[in-house]
Amino acid sequence: MNVKRLFGTILTILGIAGLIYAGYGFIRQNMNWRELLVAAVIGIIFFASGIGLVRNTKDEA
Repeated sequence: MNVKRLFGTILTILGIAGLIYAGYGFIRQNMNWRELLVAAVIGIIFFASGIGLVRNTKDEA
């Protein structure tokens, strides 16, 4: 497996986890909104970069 594709997968999973964490916090309203906003922005960045790495990396079969 290509290292870029593996790193992209890890970034995508971390991004999804960050977005779920931020969404859960927004719904429950139990945390500071700034912390949740930072988590959401970092989650979006990780998710977008991970998807970009996975999509743009060619398979070396």
